[in-house]
Amino acid sequence: MSTANGLIVSVSGIRGAIGRSLTPADALAFASALGAYVNGGPVVVGRDGRPSGAMLRHAILAGLTAAGCEVHDLTVAPTPTVGLAVRTLQAAGGVQITASHNPAEWNGFKLFGPDGRVLSAVEGRKVQTLFETGAAALVPWNKIGGVQDYHKAEDDHRERVLQLVDVEAIRAAGLSAFLDANGGAGGPLGFAVLASLGVETVCHGCDADGAFLHEPEPTEANLREVGPLVRVHGAHIGFALDPDSDRLALIDENGRYIGEELTLALAARFRLSRERGPVVVNMSTSRVVEDVATRFGCAFHRSAVGEANVADKMLEVGAVFGGEGNGGVIDPRVGLVRDPFIGMGLILNLMAETGKKLSELVAELPTYHIVKDKYTVERERLPELFEALTKRWPEARADRTDGLRLDWADRWLHVRPSNTEPIVRVIAEAPWAAEAKELCRAAGALLTA
Repeated sequence: MSTANGLIVSVSGIRGAIGRSLTPADALAFASALGAYVNGGPVVVGRDGRPSGAMLRHAILAGLTAAGCEVHDLTVAPTPTVGLAVRTLQAAGGVQITASHNPAEWNGFKLFGPDGRVLSAVEGRKVQTLFETGAAALVPWNKIGGVQDYHKAEDDHRERVLQLVDVEAIRAAGLSAFLDANGGAGGPLGFAVLASLGVETVCHGCDADGAFLHEPEPTEANLREVGPLVRVHGAHIGFALDPDSDRLALIDENGRYIGEELTLALAARFRLSRERGPVVVNMSTSRVVEDVATRFGCAFHRSAVGEANVADKMLEVGAVFGGEGNGGVIDPRVGLVRDPFIGMGLILNLMAETGKKLSELVAELPTYHIVKDKYTVERERLPELFEALTKRWPEARADRTDGLRLDWADRWLHVRPSNTEPIVRVIAEAPWAAEAKELCRAAGALLTA
């Protein structure tokens, strides 16, 4: 839901524009709700590099300590590092102060449970209800919680990644990288991981100061000026992170944007070459990951869109690998959180083992084209519209796990309502861009008829 001033409140946390919709009072109330939810247990707190995060941190710390929570403060840290720290410190939960890929004036909060993964919709709803009802868990003066700095979180994360890849093979390959952290939280850890792997690295915005050098989401349009820099510096690969560093986009040695969908496919290729097992992605992720899983004889599953939903399904089927097509690699050996750092390690390991350039590895993958669109549609009309879509394409296999997904032998269409806006997202993938566009166009015509 969105409040009158534009604050977005959902099961994933809250998000808004600083000075307009998200205020210190909101942060304090949210922290009070979280403190009540964890019953005064210990909580890990981190933030991305946005300057407003320093202000919101004070409100979050006040709300949590007033609820009796002992706070482990990571200061600026990537989102997956927060998740790993929750488990390492055996905390009751965690909160990351971030607006993810939203513009610089935005900020917000992501929530973690005691298992170090993003709260499920059911658990997130409990915190949302506490926030919306103004519930607070205030303790007496002599039971107020304290704040402890925890400076080992990024070292812990780096060491875990190094344990899971062939460090000597990567070092021997003599690889170089261009790291675009864009002022986000992942610059220092990304550089540290690459340095430990012996990868010569050129940094671009690696100070975690929130000073974005370009629009924050790592899309092709936003990285248009970054791609040529990879080629200019002679790097073998370009890595681009979003502000809270839970997404990873790739650029090849020629400066060509490879994107986020293929991040998952390439990481899966190396991971499954080492250990076979089930793979889970969401309903809107490219079929190329399914092709990789099939190549290795691995079971493949899809979940509803959302990191928490992917993690739930991974636990259900005992997955060895999973993620989302937005560059969100999930390796359960590190944690059930989207993690670009293990993604970097797996892809570098693939390059080192094969001796192939990134462009050559990409050329070996099946080619698909994804087209995305959205339409304003009232939610109550969706059942009849979904029925119309299934009648329009009766030959397609229908899946209603999350909205409506229609599958053919070589293409698919996914139509799902947004969780925060009165819109419907329409995503199609096919071997040719024109075919994907036509699927989106035909679906849109039915939705707006």
